[in-house]
Amino acid sequence: MKDPTSPATSKASGVAWPPIAVPGQGLPRDREARPAIGGPPSDAPSLSSRDSRPAETSAPTTASDSAGVPAPDGPESQDSGGPAGEGSALLDDLRTAIGRYVVLPSDEALTAVTLWVAASHIQPGLQHAPRLAVVGPTKGCGKSRLLDVLYETVHQPMMTVNTSPAVVFRVIGKNPPTLLVDEADTIFGPKAGDKEDLRGLLNAGHQRNRPAWRISGPEHKPTAFPTFAMAALAGIGDLPDTIMDRAIVIRMQKRKPGERITPFRSRYSVPELHALRDRLADWLVPQRGTVAGAVPKMPVEDRAADTWEPLVIVADLAGGHWPARARAACLAMTRNEVVQDEQTTLKTRLLRDIRRVFDQEGGREALRSQDLLAVLIQDAEAPWAEYGTKGLNAYHLANLLRDFGVSPANHRFENGRQAKAYARNQFVDAWARYCPDLASSGPTAGVPARPTQGRPPAPPSGTLPTGPLSGPAGPRHTR
Repeated sequence: MKDPTSPATSKASGVAWPPIAVPGQGLPRDREARPAIGGPPSDAPSLSSRDSRPAETSAPTTASDSAGVPAPDGPESQDSGGPAGEGSALLDDLRTAIGRYVVLPSDEALTAVTLWVAASHIQPGLQHAPRLAVVGPTKGCGKSRLLDVLYETVHQPMMTVNTSPAVVFRVIGKNPPTLLVDEADTIFGPKAGDKEDLRGLLNAGHQRNRPAWRISGPEHKPTAFPTFAMAALAGIGDLPDTIMDRAIVIRMQKRKPGERITPFRSRYSVPELHALRDRLADWLVPQRGTVAGAVPKMPVEDRAADTWEPLVIVADLAGGHWPARARAACLAMTRNEVVQDEQTTLKTRLLRDIRRVFDQEGGREALRSQDLLAVLIQDAEAPWAEYGTKGLNAYHLANLLRDFGVSPANHRFENGRQAKAYARNQFVDAWARYCPDLASSGPTAGVPARPTQGRPPAPPSGTLPTGPLSGPAGPRHTR
Protein backbone atom coordinates (compact mmCIF):
# COMPACT_ATOMS: atom_id res chain seq x y z
CA MET A 1 0.00 0.00 0.00
CA LYS A 2 1.21 3.47 -0.85
CA ASP A 3 2.71 5.36 2.10
CA PRO A 4 0.45 8.39 2.66
CA THR A 5 3.41 10.37 4.02
CA SER A 6 5.52 9.94 0.91
CA PRO A 7 5.74 12.94 -1.44
CA ALA A 8 2.92 13.14 -3.96
CA THR A 9 3.97 12.66 -7.54
CA SER A 10 2.41 13.73 -10.77
CA LYS A 11 2.66 12.06 -14.16
CA ALA A 12 1.77 15.27 -15.93
CA SER A 13 4.56 16.85 -17.88
CA GLY A 14 4.97 19.70 -20.26
CA VAL A 15 2.15 21.68 -18.68
CA ALA A 16 2.76 25.43 -18.45
CA TRP A 17 3.10 26.80 -14.94
CA PRO A 18 0.77 29.58 -13.84
CA PRO A 19 2.10 33.12 -13.43
CA ILE A 20 4.54 33.68 -10.59
CA ALA A 21 2.66 34.05 -7.33
CA VAL A 22 3.42 36.56 -4.62
CA PRO A 23 3.67 35.10 -1.07
CA GLY A 24 0.55 35.97 0.85
CA GLN A 25 -1.42 36.75 -2.32
CA GLY A 26 -0.88 33.80 -4.63
CA LEU A 27 -3.17 33.30 -7.61
CA PRO A 28 -6.80 34.37 -8.14
CA ARG A 29 -9.14 31.76 -6.77
CA ASP A 30 -11.17 29.92 -9.41
CA ARG A 31 -13.09 26.94 -8.14
CA GLU A 32 -14.45 26.03 -11.56
CA ALA A 33 -11.14 25.76 -13.37
CA ARG A 34 -8.03 25.78 -11.22
CA PRO A 35 -4.68 26.06 -12.99
CA ALA A 36 -2.93 22.77 -13.56
CA ILE A 37 0.35 22.50 -11.77
CA GLY A 38 2.84 20.30 -13.55
CA GLY A 39 6.37 20.18 -14.89
CA PRO A 40 8.02 21.83 -11.85
CA PRO A 41 11.69 22.73 -11.81
CA SER A 42 14.14 20.18 -10.46
CA ASP A 43 13.93 21.51 -6.89
CA ALA A 44 10.16 22.01 -6.93
CA PRO A 45 7.66 19.56 -5.48
CA SER A 46 4.92 18.22 -7.71
CA LEU A 47 1.28 18.17 -6.78
CA SER A 48 -1.14 15.39 -7.56
CA SER A 49 -4.50 16.45 -8.94
CA ARG A 50 -7.51 16.35 -6.68
CA ASP A 51 -9.52 14.52 -9.30
CA SER A 52 -6.84 12.09 -10.48
CA ARG A 53 -5.67 10.86 -7.10
CA PRO A 54 -7.15 7.45 -6.28
CA ALA A 55 -8.74 6.92 -2.90
CA GLU A 56 -6.31 5.07 -0.67
CA THR A 57 -7.15 2.11 1.45
CA SER A 58 -6.76 3.38 4.97
CA ALA A 59 -5.64 1.51 8.02
CA PRO A 60 -8.46 0.53 10.35
CA THR A 61 -8.77 2.38 13.60
CA THR A 62 -8.34 0.55 16.86
CA ALA A 63 -11.20 0.08 19.23
CA SER A 64 -9.30 1.69 22.08
CA ASP A 65 -8.76 4.90 20.10
CA SER A 66 -12.01 5.47 18.28
CA ALA A 67 -14.66 2.97 19.26
CA GLY A 68 -18.01 4.66 19.46
CA VAL A 69 -16.75 7.88 17.93
CA PRO A 70 -18.66 8.29 14.67
CA ALA A 71 -18.06 11.19 12.41
CA PRO A 72 -20.74 13.87 12.73
CA ASP A 73 -22.35 12.77 9.46
CA GLY A 74 -21.60 9.07 9.29
CA PRO A 75 -19.14 6.36 10.19
CA GLU A 76 -15.47 7.16 10.51
CA SER A 77 -14.53 5.43 7.28
CA GLN A 78 -16.90 7.67 5.32
CA ASP A 79 -15.86 11.19 4.40
CA SER A 80 -18.81 13.50 4.86
CA GLY A 81 -17.37 16.02 2.40
CA GLY A 82 -17.54 13.79 -0.69
CA PRO A 83 -16.72 10.27 -1.84
CA ALA A 84 -15.31 7.88 0.72
CA GLY A 85 -11.67 8.63 1.46
CA GLU A 86 -11.59 12.12 -0.13
CA GLY A 87 -11.06 13.94 3.17
CA SER A 88 -8.45 11.43 4.30
CA ALA A 89 -6.55 11.74 1.01
CA LEU A 90 -6.68 15.54 1.21
CA LEU A 91 -5.20 15.54 4.72
CA ASP A 92 -2.52 13.14 3.50
CA ASP A 93 -1.62 15.61 0.73
CA LEU A 94 -1.53 18.51 3.18
CA ARG A 95 0.59 16.54 5.64
CA THR A 96 3.07 15.66 2.91
CA ALA A 97 3.30 19.28 1.74
CA ILE A 98 3.96 20.63 5.25
CA GLY A 99 6.60 17.98 5.91
CA ARG A 100 8.30 18.90 2.64
CA TYR A 101 9.11 22.44 3.76
CA VAL A 102 9.55 22.07 7.54
CA VAL A 103 11.21 19.44 9.73
CA LEU A 104 8.87 19.04 12.69
CA PRO A 105 10.03 17.44 15.95
CA SER A 106 7.91 14.31 15.66
CA ASP A 107 5.39 12.45 13.55
CA GLU A 108 2.69 13.46 16.05
CA ALA A 109 3.65 17.13 15.70
CA LEU A 110 3.27 16.90 11.92
CA THR A 111 -0.16 15.33 12.37
CA ALA A 112 -1.17 18.08 14.82
CA VAL A 113 -0.09 20.92 12.52
CA THR A 114 -1.93 19.33 9.60
CA LEU A 115 -5.18 19.04 11.57
CA TRP A 116 -4.77 22.55 13.02
CA VAL A 117 -4.53 24.02 9.52
CA ALA A 118 -7.66 22.14 8.46
CA ALA A 119 -9.52 23.17 11.63
CA SER A 120 -8.96 26.85 10.80
CA HIS A 121 -11.41 26.44 7.89
CA ILE A 122 -14.25 25.46 10.24
CA GLN A 123 -13.45 27.79 13.15
CA PRO A 124 -16.74 29.78 12.83
CA GLY A 125 -18.51 26.56 13.86
CA LEU A 126 -16.19 25.67 16.74
CA GLN A 127 -16.55 26.28 20.45
CA HIS A 128 -12.80 26.61 21.08
CA ALA A 129 -10.01 28.12 19.01
CA PRO A 130 -6.80 26.27 19.91
CA ARG A 131 -3.52 28.11 19.86
CA LEU A 132 -0.48 26.66 18.13
CA ALA A 133 2.62 27.49 20.16
CA VAL A 134 5.67 27.14 17.91
CA VAL A 135 8.62 27.46 20.27
CA GLY A 136 12.31 26.66 20.06
CA PRO A 137 15.42 27.11 22.21
CA THR A 138 17.31 29.24 19.67
CA LYS A 139 16.93 30.96 16.33
CA GLY A 140 17.19 28.91 13.16
CA CYS A 141 14.82 26.15 14.26
CA GLY A 142 12.28 26.66 11.47
CA LYS A 143 9.64 28.58 13.42
CA SER A 144 9.21 31.39 10.90
CA ARG A 145 9.27 28.96 7.99
CA LEU A 146 6.40 27.04 9.56
CA LEU A 147 4.44 30.30 9.81
CA ASP A 148 5.13 30.89 6.11
CA VAL A 149 3.55 27.54 5.26
CA LEU A 150 0.62 28.20 7.59
CA TYR A 151 0.06 31.60 5.98
CA GLU A 152 -0.57 29.99 2.60
CA THR A 153 -2.87 27.20 3.86
CA VAL A 154 -5.01 28.43 6.76
CA HIS A 155 -8.31 30.24 6.52
CA GLN A 156 -8.00 34.02 6.07
CA PRO A 157 -4.50 34.48 7.55
CA MET A 158 -3.45 37.63 9.36
CA MET A 159 0.30 37.79 9.94
CA THR A 160 1.49 40.18 12.62
CA VAL A 161 4.68 40.99 14.47
CA ASN A 162 3.93 44.35 16.02
CA THR A 163 0.25 44.99 15.29
CA SER A 164 -1.80 47.30 17.49
CA PRO A 165 -4.35 45.46 19.66
CA ALA A 166 -6.99 47.90 18.39
CA VAL A 167 -6.46 46.61 14.85
CA VAL A 168 -6.86 42.99 15.93
CA PHE A 169 -10.00 43.83 17.90
CA ARG A 170 -11.61 45.30 14.80
CA VAL A 171 -10.74 42.56 12.31
CA ILE A 172 -12.17 39.73 14.41
CA GLY A 173 -15.83 39.22 13.60
CA LYS A 174 -18.25 36.43 12.80
CA ASN A 175 -15.79 34.99 10.28
CA PRO A 176 -12.54 35.64 12.17
CA PRO A 177 -9.08 35.52 10.63
CA THR A 178 -6.39 33.09 11.68
CA LEU A 179 -3.82 35.10 13.62
CA LEU A 180 -0.16 34.29 12.95
CA VAL A 181 2.15 36.01 15.43
CA ASP A 182 5.89 35.85 14.81
CA GLU A 183 8.47 36.95 17.38
CA ALA A 184 6.01 36.43 20.19
CA ASP A 185 8.73 37.29 22.72
CA THR A 186 8.12 40.94 21.81
CA ILE A 187 4.65 40.52 23.32
CA PHE A 188 5.43 38.36 26.34
CA GLY A 189 9.08 39.13 26.98
CA PRO A 190 10.73 41.92 29.00
CA LYS A 191 10.26 44.36 26.08
CA ALA A 192 6.50 43.82 25.94
CA GLY A 193 5.74 47.32 27.18
CA ASP A 194 2.13 48.25 26.45
CA LYS A 195 1.18 44.95 24.76
CA GLU A 196 -0.84 43.59 27.68
CA ASP A 197 -4.07 44.19 25.73
CA LEU A 198 -2.88 41.90 22.95
CA ARG A 199 -1.81 39.31 25.46
CA GLY A 200 -5.24 39.41 27.08
CA LEU A 201 -6.91 39.12 23.68
CA LEU A 202 -4.92 35.96 22.88
CA ASN A 203 -5.88 34.44 26.21
CA ALA A 204 -9.58 35.28 25.95
CA GLY A 205 -9.89 34.28 22.29
CA HIS A 206 -9.43 30.59 23.04
CA GLN A 207 -13.11 30.25 23.92
CA ARG A 208 -16.19 31.63 22.22
CA ASN A 209 -18.24 34.39 23.91
CA ARG A 210 -15.33 36.04 25.73
CA PRO A 211 -15.54 39.60 24.35
CA ALA A 212 -13.28 42.47 25.28
CA TRP A 213 -15.14 45.62 26.34
CA ARG A 214 -13.76 48.99 25.32
CA ILE A 215 -15.00 52.57 25.21
CA SER A 216 -15.39 53.29 21.49
CA GLY A 217 -16.67 55.93 19.10
CA PRO A 218 -17.25 59.65 19.46
CA GLU A 219 -20.04 59.00 21.95
CA HIS A 220 -17.71 56.88 24.12
CA LYS A 221 -20.10 53.97 24.34
CA PRO A 222 -19.05 50.67 25.94
CA THR A 223 -18.53 48.27 23.04
CA ALA A 224 -17.97 44.52 23.06
CA PHE A 225 -15.25 43.39 20.66
CA PRO A 226 -15.12 39.68 19.83
CA THR A 227 -11.85 37.91 20.58
CA PHE A 228 -12.58 34.39 19.30
CA ALA A 229 -9.98 33.44 16.68
CA MET A 230 -7.43 30.72 16.11
CA ALA A 231 -3.84 31.85 16.56
CA ALA A 232 -0.35 30.49 15.97
CA LEU A 233 2.47 32.09 17.95
CA ALA A 234 6.17 31.58 17.28
CA GLY A 235 9.01 32.64 19.53
CA ILE A 236 12.20 31.64 21.30
CA GLY A 237 11.58 29.94 24.63
CA ASP A 238 8.31 28.97 26.25
CA LEU A 239 5.39 31.34 26.14
CA PRO A 240 3.51 32.23 29.36
CA ASP A 241 1.69 29.37 31.06
CA THR A 242 -1.71 30.90 30.26
CA ILE A 243 -0.91 30.61 26.53
CA MET A 244 0.82 27.23 26.69
CA ASP A 245 -2.12 25.76 28.58
CA ARG A 246 -4.42 26.71 25.69
CA ALA A 247 -2.06 25.60 22.94
CA ILE A 248 -0.89 22.62 20.98
CA VAL A 249 2.83 22.99 21.59
CA ILE A 250 5.30 22.37 18.76
CA ARG A 251 8.83 22.30 20.19
CA MET A 252 11.03 22.98 17.17
CA GLN A 253 14.67 21.92 16.95
CA LYS A 254 17.45 22.71 14.52
CA ARG A 255 17.77 20.31 11.61
CA LYS A 256 20.33 17.55 11.80
CA PRO A 257 22.96 17.43 9.04
CA GLY A 258 21.09 14.66 7.22
CA GLU A 259 17.64 16.27 7.42
CA ARG A 260 16.74 18.06 4.20
CA ILE A 261 13.79 20.16 3.16
CA THR A 262 12.53 21.67 -0.08
CA PRO A 263 13.39 25.38 -0.36
CA PHE A 264 10.33 27.60 -0.02
CA ARG A 265 10.02 29.43 -3.34
CA SER A 266 7.02 31.50 -4.36
CA ARG A 267 7.02 30.37 -7.98
CA TYR A 268 5.95 26.85 -7.05
CA SER A 269 5.41 26.72 -3.28
CA VAL A 270 2.57 29.25 -3.14
CA PRO A 271 0.51 27.76 -6.00
CA GLU A 272 0.82 24.28 -4.50
CA LEU A 273 -0.17 25.39 -1.01
CA HIS A 274 -3.00 27.57 -2.29
CA ALA A 275 -4.39 24.63 -4.24
CA LEU A 276 -4.46 22.65 -0.99
CA ARG A 277 -6.03 25.59 0.83
CA ASP A 278 -8.81 25.80 -1.75
CA ARG A 279 -9.46 22.08 -1.56
CA LEU A 280 -9.72 22.36 2.22
CA ALA A 281 -12.20 25.21 1.87
CA ASP A 282 -14.29 23.26 -0.66
CA TRP A 283 -14.47 20.33 1.70
CA LEU A 284 -14.76 21.95 5.13
CA VAL A 285 -16.63 25.25 4.71
CA PRO A 286 -19.92 23.42 3.99
CA GLN A 287 -19.33 21.41 7.19
CA ARG A 288 -19.36 24.40 9.55
CA GLY A 289 -23.00 23.91 10.49
CA THR A 290 -22.41 20.21 11.12
CA VAL A 291 -19.38 20.58 13.35
CA ALA A 292 -21.17 23.05 15.64
CA GLY A 293 -23.01 20.11 17.19
CA ALA A 294 -20.19 17.55 17.04
CA VAL A 295 -19.18 15.95 20.35
CA PRO A 296 -16.27 13.59 19.61
CA LYS A 297 -14.94 11.10 22.09
CA MET A 298 -11.72 12.55 23.50
CA PRO A 299 -8.76 10.66 25.00
CA VAL A 300 -8.01 13.58 27.36
CA GLU A 301 -10.06 15.80 29.65
CA ASP A 302 -10.53 19.39 30.78
CA ARG A 303 -8.52 22.14 29.04
CA ALA A 304 -6.56 19.65 26.92
CA ALA A 305 -9.84 18.25 25.57
CA ASP A 306 -11.07 21.76 24.72
CA THR A 307 -7.85 22.49 22.83
CA TRP A 308 -7.67 19.23 20.87
CA GLU A 309 -11.40 18.85 20.12
CA PRO A 310 -11.36 20.88 16.84
CA LEU A 311 -8.52 18.73 15.53
CA VAL A 312 -10.27 15.50 16.43
CA ILE A 313 -13.48 16.77 14.78
CA VAL A 314 -11.59 17.29 11.52
CA ALA A 315 -10.01 13.84 11.80
CA ASP A 316 -13.43 12.23 12.31
CA LEU A 317 -14.78 14.12 9.29
CA ALA A 318 -11.89 12.82 7.18
CA GLY A 319 -12.25 9.22 8.35
CA GLY A 320 -9.83 6.49 7.34
CA HIS A 321 -6.75 6.35 9.53
CA TRP A 322 -7.06 9.97 10.71
CA PRO A 323 -9.33 9.46 13.77
CA ALA A 324 -6.85 7.00 15.29
CA ARG A 325 -3.86 9.09 14.24
CA ALA A 326 -5.33 12.28 15.74
CA ARG A 327 -6.08 10.66 19.10
CA ALA A 328 -2.64 9.06 19.27
CA ALA A 329 -1.03 12.44 18.61
CA CYS A 330 -3.25 14.05 21.24
CA LEU A 331 -2.19 11.56 23.91
CA ALA A 332 1.50 11.66 23.06
CA MET A 333 1.81 15.44 22.88
CA THR A 334 -0.32 16.06 25.97
CA ARG A 335 1.78 13.64 28.01
CA ASN A 336 4.95 15.30 26.75
CA GLU A 337 3.73 18.67 27.99
CA VAL A 338 2.91 17.18 31.39
CA VAL A 339 6.54 16.07 31.67
CA GLN A 340 7.70 19.52 30.58
CA ASP A 341 5.48 21.16 33.20
CA GLU A 342 6.83 18.92 35.94
CA GLN A 343 10.40 19.76 34.96
CA THR A 344 9.59 23.47 34.83
CA THR A 345 7.96 23.30 38.25
CA LEU A 346 11.08 21.59 39.64
CA LYS A 347 13.30 24.32 38.21
CA THR A 348 11.11 27.01 39.72
CA ARG A 349 11.36 25.23 43.11
CA LEU A 350 15.15 25.27 42.75
CA LEU A 351 15.15 29.04 42.12
CA ARG A 352 13.05 29.59 45.22
CA ASP A 353 15.29 27.40 47.38
CA ILE A 354 18.45 29.12 46.16
CA ARG A 355 16.89 32.48 46.96
CA ARG A 356 16.26 31.32 50.51
CA VAL A 357 19.85 30.10 50.84
CA PHE A 358 21.22 33.48 49.78
CA ASP A 359 18.88 35.26 52.21
CA GLN A 360 19.78 32.93 55.09
CA GLU A 361 23.47 33.53 54.53
CA GLY A 362 23.21 37.24 55.10
CA GLY A 363 22.92 38.43 51.53
CA ARG A 364 26.37 37.28 50.40
CA GLU A 365 27.25 38.16 46.85
CA ALA A 366 28.52 34.70 45.86
CA LEU A 367 28.36 31.14 47.13
CA ARG A 368 30.61 28.24 46.23
CA SER A 369 28.85 25.54 44.24
CA GLN A 370 29.62 22.90 46.87
CA ASP A 371 28.42 25.14 49.71
CA LEU A 372 25.15 25.82 47.90
CA LEU A 373 24.66 22.11 47.19
CA ALA A 374 25.31 21.21 50.83
CA VAL A 375 22.53 23.49 52.08
CA LEU A 376 20.05 22.39 49.42
CA ILE A 377 20.57 18.70 50.16
CA GLN A 378 20.19 19.21 53.92
CA ASP A 379 16.62 20.45 53.50
CA ALA A 380 14.57 17.38 54.46
CA GLU A 381 11.41 18.76 52.82
CA ALA A 382 13.09 19.44 49.46
CA PRO A 383 13.56 16.85 46.70
CA TRP A 384 17.28 17.52 46.24
CA ALA A 385 18.66 14.76 48.48
CA GLU A 386 16.85 12.19 46.32
CA TYR A 387 17.37 13.88 42.96
CA GLY A 388 18.85 11.49 40.39
CA THR A 389 20.48 8.37 41.72
CA LYS A 390 22.74 9.86 44.42
CA GLY A 391 21.22 13.25 45.06
CA LEU A 392 21.73 16.65 43.48
CA ASN A 393 25.32 17.24 42.35
CA ALA A 394 27.18 20.09 40.70
CA TYR A 395 26.41 18.83 37.18
CA HIS A 396 22.68 18.54 37.94
CA LEU A 397 22.63 22.00 39.48
CA ALA A 398 24.28 23.64 36.48
CA ASN A 399 22.00 21.76 34.07
CA LEU A 400 18.80 22.81 35.87
CA LEU A 401 19.86 26.46 35.96
CA ARG A 402 21.07 26.66 32.35
CA ASP A 403 17.65 27.61 30.94
CA PHE A 404 17.59 30.65 33.23
CA GLY A 405 20.90 31.96 31.89
CA VAL A 406 22.68 31.07 35.14
CA SER A 407 25.96 29.18 35.23
CA PRO A 408 28.85 28.82 37.70
CA ALA A 409 32.02 30.83 37.14
CA ASN A 410 35.49 30.91 38.68
CA HIS A 411 35.38 33.24 41.66
CA ARG A 412 38.29 34.41 43.80
CA PHE A 413 37.34 34.84 47.43
CA GLU A 414 39.05 37.18 49.90
CA ASN A 415 41.21 34.44 51.35
CA GLY A 416 42.84 34.15 47.94
CA ARG A 417 41.30 30.80 47.04
CA GLN A 418 39.51 30.36 43.75
CA ALA A 419 36.48 28.10 43.29
CA LYS A 420 33.43 27.57 41.12
CA ALA A 421 30.68 29.77 42.53
CA TYR A 422 27.26 31.25 41.80
CA ALA A 423 26.85 35.02 42.13
CA ARG A 424 23.66 36.52 43.50
CA ASN A 425 23.39 39.00 40.63
CA GLN A 426 23.09 36.09 38.16
CA PHE A 427 19.74 35.14 39.67
CA VAL A 428 18.08 38.56 39.90
CA ASP A 429 16.44 38.37 36.47
CA ALA A 430 15.23 34.78 36.93
CA TRP A 431 13.86 35.52 40.42
CA ALA A 432 11.91 38.48 39.10
CA ARG A 433 10.36 36.36 36.31
CA TYR A 434 9.64 33.03 37.98
CA CYS A 435 9.20 33.78 41.67
CA PRO A 436 8.25 37.48 41.85
CA ASP A 437 6.68 37.03 45.28
CA LEU A 438 10.19 36.49 46.64
CA ALA A 439 12.02 38.87 44.33
CA SER A 440 11.03 41.97 46.28
CA SER A 441 12.46 40.65 49.54
CA GLY A 442 16.11 40.54 50.51
CA PRO A 443 19.03 42.85 49.81
CA THR A 444 18.93 42.99 46.02
CA ALA A 445 18.73 46.75 45.46
CA GLY A 446 21.49 48.11 43.33
CA VAL A 447 22.50 44.71 41.95
CA PRO A 448 22.83 44.62 38.16
CA ALA A 449 20.34 42.42 36.32
CA ARG A 450 22.99 40.10 34.81
CA PRO A 451 26.77 40.00 34.65
CA THR A 452 28.47 40.20 31.30
CA GLN A 453 28.54 36.76 29.69
CA GLY A 454 31.82 34.97 30.43
CA ARG A 455 33.05 37.60 32.90
CA PRO A 456 33.37 36.50 36.57
CA PRO A 457 31.38 38.50 39.11
CA ALA A 458 33.09 41.25 41.05
CA PRO A 459 34.83 40.19 44.27
CA PRO A 460 32.52 40.27 47.30
CA SER A 461 32.95 42.90 49.93
CA GLY A 462 32.69 40.41 52.80
CA THR A 463 34.51 37.20 53.63
CA LEU A 464 33.11 33.82 52.68
CA PRO A 465 34.01 30.59 54.48
CA THR A 466 36.08 28.06 52.57
CA GLY A 467 34.19 25.12 54.03
CA PRO A 468 30.50 24.20 54.06
CA LEU A 469 28.07 26.77 55.32
CA SER A 470 26.80 24.42 58.01
CA GLY A 471 26.78 20.75 58.87
CA PRO A 472 29.04 18.09 57.40
CA ALA A 473 31.05 18.44 54.25
CA GLY A 474 29.06 18.70 51.05
CA PRO A 475 28.66 15.82 48.63
CA ARG A 476 31.53 14.85 46.42
CA HIS A 477 31.57 16.35 42.98
CA THR A 478 30.21 13.87 40.49
CA ARG A 479 31.24 14.04 36.88
